[in-house]
Amino acid sequence: MNRPIAIAIDGPAAAGKSTVARRLAAELGFLYVDTGALYRAIGYCARSRGVDPGDSAGVEKLLPDIHIAIKYVGGVQRILLGGKDVSEEIRLPEMSMAASKVSAIPAVRAYLLELQRDFARTESVVMDGRDIGTVVLPGAAVKFFLTASPEERARRRMLEFAQKGRKVDYNALLAEIRERDYNDSHRAIAPLVQAPDAVRIDNTAMTLEETVAAMKHRVEGKL
Repeated sequence: MNRPIAIAIDGPAAAGKSTVARRLAAELGFLYVDTGALYRAIGYCARSRGVDPGDSAGVEKLLPDIHIAIKYVGGVQRILLGGKDVSEEIRLPEMSMAASKVSAIPAVRAYLLELQRDFARTESVVMDGRDIGTVVLPGAAVKFFLTASPEERARRRMLEFAQKGRKVDYNALLAEIRERDYNDSHRAIAPLVQAPDAVRIDNTAMTLEETVAAMKHRVEGKL
């Protein structure tokens, strides 16, 4: 039996990690794991129960009763919270900051760490997040750090919401992305940093197809 292979993709919010990782996984025949969705689920749970996602003690008290599961429907990852599919709810604009806040809580990161690692123990995976190559899967076969300018990331996020029929303000999105960049890179636990052995890809001026092709070429060359 072949040993599972792990591909780690880290980077800031709205850099296109999930879209690129999903496409790359499909082309490689690997399982795609969106770890950011797990943090969004906990942030969503906290908000729905009236707990500030930034309240460490309050969120930590919720963890024993939080049951998160991942299922795949037609190859697409769906997030279940207590058996309920919350895949759409966790993508609301406010869930981005909620995820950033709960991700700074040590107990939350510990709670999700083994869940994330379990996937890579039994399946070849493409996993994206903010500390995959540095903390979750430090032994990943190939690591990428995917980024783009804040302005381009805000533009992409605005288009994403527009396609879903949601109107959002560009300047508000840009401010939120810059705030999340700061929060993610300055948190005390597992801050957003590029792993020393990660390949940095700035896709500000690249299409999705070009980004995926560049990554696939690197992976095939490595493996």
